[in-house]
Amino acid sequence: MDRIRASVRSRRRILTAAAAGLLAVSGFLTSSLTGTAAAARAADAEPSPTTQGETRDRTESRSLAGGTLVGYLHSSFANGSGYAKLADVPDSWDIIDLAFGEPTSATSGDIRFELCPQTECPEVESKDEFKEAVKAKQADGKKVLISIGGQNGQVQLNTTEARDTFVSSVSAIIDEYGLDGLDIDFEGHSLSLDTDDTDFKNPTTPAIVNLIDAVKTLKAKYGESFTLTMAPETFFVQLGYQYYGTGEWGGQDARAGAYLPVIHALRDDLTLLHVQDYNSGPIMGLDDQFHTMGGADFHIAMTDMLLTGFPVGGNTDNVFPALPPEKVAIGMPASANAGNGHVATGEVNKALDCLTKGTDCGSYEPHGTWPELGGLMAWSINWDRHGDWEFMNNFDGYFG
Repeated sequence: MDRIRASVRSRRRILTAAAAGLLAVSGFLTSSLTGTAAAARAADAEPSPTTQGETRDRTESRSLAGGTLVGYLHSSFANGSGYAKLADVPDSWDIIDLAFGEPTSATSGDIRFELCPQTECPEVESKDEFKEAVKAKQADGKKVLISIGGQNGQVQLNTTEARDTFVSSVSAIIDEYGLDGLDIDFEGHSLSLDTDDTDFKNPTTPAIVNLIDAVKTLKAKYGESFTLTMAPETFFVQLGYQYYGTGEWGGQDARAGAYLPVIHALRDDLTLLHVQDYNSGPIMGLDDQFHTMGGADFHIAMTDMLLTGFPVGGNTDNVFPALPPEKVAIGMPASANAGNGHVATGEVNKALDCLTKGTDCGSYEPHGTWPELGGLMAWSINWDRHGDWEFMNNFDGYFG
């Protein structure tokens, strides 16, 4: 997630090399390139039965129709979008990902989360007020998750010690704030594949195996109510159709497709996968044509890959299976300020019409229609507020 735009925080540097590497995907890639007490907490909030029922009915009916709205809330940092209190987030947002929990070092596995310092966010609420806002959102049927990683939060669980520290530190954050689960937003160099790791169904790279084990441990600890979302970049997912890891002859970027073993191993535990269809280079679709950001076509082609499945690294004997449509949402920038690849609301609706109804598909023909598509993810709630809630209002108008 690009939280740097118009940032007033000097330590949050601009990503350069990784973004440049993304733009090279059209050629041969080189090496340069909740068992939580949520129910009890909701009961503690004691909303009126009528209000609680109406809110939950609305949320459940929209979810059954396939429309979940996910957004990231800039909780730990400031940038040009302005600070927004959790309590002030409109009810339209069904899943709120708190950005970000970050490691003390790339390889420690020790994740920390702190609210934005008052010197940078004068309007920041107190920790107690924030916790009360979490309870209130949960009482209204919303999910509040801790998002781990982001553009600056490189997380590499290379050892079992780092894995165990990840589990304990993430658990501590979930327990302290009473959260519903976890969003995995590993970017940059967090995930890459060892040279001999060629089968996404049986990964051997320690950082990937340990991440899978850590998430499964968290799921087992908190139970079926644990909400799990992921926000990988296209480089780590759809690019895997063309390139996977270093490749048969080596020389490719080891990060290509590196999220695929994580998604596959956790598909039964996954609530929503919302790949970032932005800040991306051209990506080859299932039509073997390159698709670029900027219109409905990119979202249609990228989402079709997840809903249809695809051979990994061009190997027809090693196919990444399709995900259920209710587990797939489309990740988009909420405004032109939020990230490269923003599209107008008309293009958003074209993509949704094509994927859910089979209409207005343009030049790309998807391999099916999926009325129960999971919904949309926006980076971010703050940027959408900055843009007068255009993204949210369009979503509400579409899904009702």
